[in-house]
Amino acid sequence: MSCFRWFSSSSDKKKARNYNPSKDSAQAVEGTTNAEVAKNIERNNQKSSSETTPKDVGNGNIAAQTFSFRELAAATKNFRPETLVGEGGFGRVYKGRLENGQIVAVKQLDRNGLQGNREFLVEVLMLSLVHHPNLVNLIGYCADGDQRLLVYEFMALGSLEDHLLGIAMPVFKDQKRFLELVDPLLQGEYPSKGLNQAVAVAAMCLQEEASVRPLMADVVMALSFLATGPSDGTAIPRSHAPSLGDEIEL
Repeated sequence: MSCFRWFSSSSDKKKARNYNPSKDSAQAVEGTTNAEVAKNIERNNQKSSSETTPKDVGNGNIAAQTFSFRELAAATKNFRPETLVGEGGFGRVYKGRLENGQIVAVKQLDRNGLQGNREFLVEVLMLSLVHHPNLVNLIGYCADGDQRLLVYEFMALGSLEDHLLGIAMPVFKDQKRFLELVDPLLQGEYPSKGLNQAVAVAAMCLQEEASVRPLMADVVMALSFLATGPSDGTAIPRSHAPSLGDEIEL
């Protein structure tokens, strides 16, 4: 699941990774209208409520509202460029104001993007059922015709990612500071070559262009290799994803 906190000063934010539907969610029928999406949410909500304690899913009620495309177009001033606060492979995120005055973040999915109808349904289902202080709240959704939009609470102070990147980026740019990224519990017992390779993997994930970032599966494979493979600086094998080379080696 992907939940991001958007704010007005991060106009170049890019988030473009798919959700991985659970087995139960993957069996849901893909909704084509607000009513059908709501029906799928209700069915999964009832099943989850019977299998999960209230602590895990809040009060078991569906809090997500349904919006018409016209309502969200009005909230974002017809999706004007000045209301744009982020974009990526999934589509774009706009700052908007609902009729009741509430400021929201409206994510308009690209119909040709990385998130399809099934991923849209899974996100609505998951965020309608799971509530946590560290997850942005889903206010509602729109499934008018072929339009797919999600409405989140607007986080004026930005995301945790924004603050972490501000701290981490200078460290990634200075090899002499790589040691600051190491868990103190390791007490220096790790190969320096392995550290450099792990940092290289992390740095690749922070590239500005989403199209050149590695796939999550490749990151997991690379880190798994570092954790279990030889510590002599052997190059890390990777899959044939177009955004990756043949190996990572520092």
